[in-house]
Amino acid sequence: MVRQWVQRSLWDVVPRDHRMSDGELRRRQIVTAAFVVAGAVVLGILLRLEQGSTEFVLMSLVLAGVWTVGAFASGRIHLGRIQVRDVPARPVIQPLLIGAVLAGIFVAGALVVREIDPLADQIRNVLGYASEGYLPVLVIVTAVNGVAEELFFRGAAYAAIPKHPVLWTTLAYTIATAATGNVMLAFAAIILGVIVGLQRRASGGILAPILTHCTWSLTMLFALPAIFGV
Repeated sequence: MVRQWVQRSLWDVVPRDHRMSDGELRRRQIVTAAFVVAGAVVLGILLRLEQGSTEFVLMSLVLAGVWTVGAFASGRIHLGRIQVRDVPARPVIQPLLIGAVLAGIFVAGALVVREIDPLADQIRNVLGYASEGYLPVLVIVTAVNGVAEELFFRGAAYAAIPKHPVLWTTLAYTIATAATGNVMLAFAAIILGVIVGLQRRASGGILAPILTHCTWSLTMLFALPAIFGV
């Protein structure tokens, strides 16, 4: 039962017709590439700002806006479906549970990592601004960025890559995350990128990746400060 559930959520490809003409594909590729450059510029500015500052929060939202506009400007974005009791349906419960399980695995890993000082320091550096910020604002920023990243990386970018899109979108997302210079964030991006990439491949849409990403990231926002005493 569990095996079938996981297989339908992450592996079995639901039939759909999302074909694009050569012209539509080229247009999506050009638009996506342009917004990758725009996002890189905004990210570069963001990384120069003090974490937790008002400017940092605002620029984080600007970056989310770049990813979101880029996603919809590139072409049609699909929500996707998976097989539920042999009937195609919007994925809601499954990605929420996958996000929760993924968060649980990361929490278990965090309990080990906190005993390894160099790695623990990497995570505390990420969490430092979270302890200084206003929690409702942090929740909004975390959720908005999670949605925007999936719209772009698993929406526009995924559809713009004809071959091995799970691999390439995971790589692109990891590179964007690694720009922070934080090894632990980059490691998390690899695991999350593969999971949501497989969801995108199976469902044909961005709903499942968004729900999993937001469930995972919001859980981490609340759980990690308690674990690392930040």
